[in-house]
Parts: sequence; structure tokens; C-alpha cells
Amino acid sequence: MHTDVMLLSLLLWTGGVSGETCQKENSAQPHREGRCRREIPVTKGSGSKIESSSMTKRSPDRTKTWGTKSEHLLRIQEHDFTMRPGFGGPAVSVGVDVQVESLDAISEVDMDFTMTLYLRHYWKDTRLAFKSNNNLSMTFDGRLVKKIWVPDMFFVHSKRSFTHDTTTDNVMLRVYPDGKVLYSLRVTVTAMCSMDLSRFPLDTQTCSLEIESYAYTDDDLMLYWKKGNRSLNTDEKISLSQFLIQEFHTTTKLAFYSSTGWYNRLYINFTLRRHVFFFLLQTYFPATLMVMLSWVSFWIDRRAVPARVPLGITTVLTMSTIITGVNASMPRVSYIKAVDIYLWVSFVFVFLSVIEYAAVNYLSTLQERRERALRERMPCTCGLAHPGTMSASYSEVDANATGKYGSMPGNGVKRERMLVQLMENDQVTGHVSSGTYSSAALDTHAIDKYSRVMFPGSYILFNFIYWSIYS
Repeated sequence: MHTDVMLLSLLLWTGGVSGETCQKENSAQPHREGRCRREIPVTKGSGSKIESSSMTKRSPDRTKTWGTKSEHLLRIQEHDFTMRPGFGGPAVSVGVDVQVESLDAISEVDMDFTMTLYLRHYWKDTRLAFKSNNNLSMTFDGRLVKKIWVPDMFFVHSKRSFTHDTTTDNVMLRVYPDGKVLYSLRVTVTAMCSMDLSRFPLDTQTCSLEIESYAYTDDDLMLYWKKGNRSLNTDEKISLSQFLIQEFHTTTKLAFYSSTGWYNRLYINFTLRRHVFFFLLQTYFPATLMVMLSWVSFWIDRRAVPARVPLGITTVLTMSTIITGVNASMPRVSYIKAVDIYLWVSFVFVFLSVIEYAAVNYLSTLQERRERALRERMPCTCGLAHPGTMSASYSEVDANATGKYGSMPGNGVKRERMLVQLMENDQVTGHVSSGTYSSAALDTHAIDKYSRVMFPGSYILFNFIYWSIYS
């Protein structure tokens, strides 16, 4: 009895002390909310409830778990990515497809072109395989590319190239659970294009962009177009100011280097046809107009030297300016271009029109000199009737009368007077008679008359042949 009372007193005293302790702690720290912990025993029913809720919850996907590093998930630290996939075995297959974004510039002077494209590579690397319950792939940016193996592609015959880096590096890496990899980057490249300008500006050019592995031969890496010709896609908005894009197509060849071996090489070929309308306005029409302008001198009097000479010189200088301007914008090639043929033939026509007037002027001067010499050898013709009152030509004079003149003694003066009259009539009527004096008195108007027909006819024939060959 006494023992039970003592145990009850001890329990009451312990509870009071603990309550007092909680109050003392609360009073000592008034700014903090003091609470006394209570341990609530867990019943058997509540334990089974918690256990059943944890069993119904789905296990989290490790690829979606916050804080899981991609290096740990892909086990990058466990492999040596300085070697290609399947090192020592068969060549790794790398499929390629290209999306051409723009064809920026084509230069005949530098013999190159500039192209912006999306270059995508497809291959399989089992070292990057990972487990995933519901995620098909993981996508990364360019920071992970530096830690794994990627194909070492480069552009053959390229002059300049760069990967876009605005706002960050335009590089994408996508890894699938089975180890398949998609590697895409946006590149602008300026590559060489060997152009044949023999038909310029009526030419059609074919250029190609060549892709190849720099280090791996065909024993280690096999490049191929993933979908054949369908691997090359172009933007519908691609257009050029001077060219019409006729065709894009792909090819695959092997390239051999004597020191390293055989390599797979992929070709992006495109065919361009030049727009000729610009050159018609800037080159062909002005040259044709200058040639036609030079023909105006054939209708100007041969005695109008101040009119015909400046006209010929002006057209010659203008043609020289056109030829110089065209050649200034073209590369210095060692062969003749189609535009050179047209311009130089036009220049020859203009130059011949100047030579034609020089011939006319020379023959006119020669004729006047011979007439003057003939008059000086004649005695005074004061009593001679005016030439207009005489007969029109020597053929109209009666043959008997002519014979009388020849039989009369001392009639040499009359015979010379008759020859002068014949020469003057021939000059007026344009009739060319036979004989020594009539051949010297050539009608120079006939040269201009022939030139009015021959020059335009020859130039029209040249244009017909030219455009038949080059168009």
C-alpha cells in the first residue's frame, strides 16, 4: 500500500517537472513559439495505409529526376570517347541530310559561292545508351558535344566557314535510349566553284559543295546520304538576282589521297542558269545602238567633214567604254567569252564606218585633183558654151559628128573640151563610163549607197548567227 502511493507521487512529480520545463523554455524565449513534442503511437491500421499508398505510386523516371547529371545518366566518365564507336570493328555508318536555308552570293570574279545550311548527322553509339521508362530521347546543346565522339566533317575546297553562335552556338545533340544520335548544326560556308565563262552571259553553271571526313578513311567511317536525293531539302524562298536555280541533287564518290587512303565524299550539286535580261539592257542594247548610230554617217553629205568625223569618233569611243566596263567586272580569263565576241564585232562595225568615210573622202579628193589637172592642161575655154547647154552624155552625140571631130585637123582642143563635158555629166548623173578619164572620175556616192545596204545586212546576219549559237 505504501509502495503504490510512492510510485503515484513519483509519476505526478515527473509530469509536473516536464510541464514546468516547457513553461520555463517558453518564458525564456518569448519570441519563439514554444511547443512540447508529443509522440503519437502509430497504430497498426495507419501503418498499413501508408504502406499501401507507397506501393500504388509510380517509380520516377531517372531522366526526368531533378539533379540527375547527364554525364552520370549517359555514363560519359566510364568510356573513352576519343575513339570512334566500335573501334577495331567494321566502319561506323554516318547518315547525312541537309536543309539548304539560303544561297547568298555567287561571284564570277572570285569563282566561289556562299551557302547557309543545316547539316545533320545520324549514327549509333552504344556507349550513350541509357534506360528510360517513358522518355524517347534527350536533347542537349553544344556543351555536351565537346565531351563525346562526333564525326569530323569538313567542307572540301571551302574558303571560309563558320558555325552560327547567336544567341548561343547553333548546335543540337539528341540521344535516344538505344544509343542512336542526331547531331545538327547551322553552318555558313564559302566554297570554290570552277566556272566556265566561255558562254557568258548566256551560260549555265554547275557548282557543288563537298563534305568529307578529315581523319577517318572508309575503313573507319562510311558516309552516305540518309534518304538518297530526298536527303537534300531547300527552302522555297531561295532566289538569286542573276541566276535561276534549276536543280539540286546529291551524289556520292570516293576520294583518294596518296598519303592517307580512300575517303567517302558527299556532293551537293546545284545547277544555275543566268538571267540575261540585265545584260541585254546594260551591254547588248547599248552596243547595238552605237552600231546603228554609226550608220547615220552614210546619209550625210561627204563634204560635211565636221559632221561625219565627230560622229564616227564618238561611236568608237563609246564602244571602247562599254568593252572596258564589262571586262572590269569579269575575271581575267585566257579564253574569249560570248559577250566579248558580240562587243568586238560591234566595235569592228563602228570602226569600219569611220574607215568607209575615210575612203570616200580620199577618192573624192583624188577625183578633184585629176579634174583640176585636166583643166590646167586645157587652153582658155572662154568661148565654150556652158556645160548645161551641151548634150547630157557622150553617147547622145551623133557618131558621124564625132567622127568629123576626129578627122578635122587641129581639133585637139575640141576633143579635150568634149572629155571635160563628159566627166562633168558623169559626176552629175552618177553614170560611170569606160575609158581612162572615166575610171579616174569614180562616183564616190556609190560607196555610201552600197554601205547603206551592206552594213545593216551584215550586222543582222551576225546577230542571227550569234543568237542561234548561244541562246
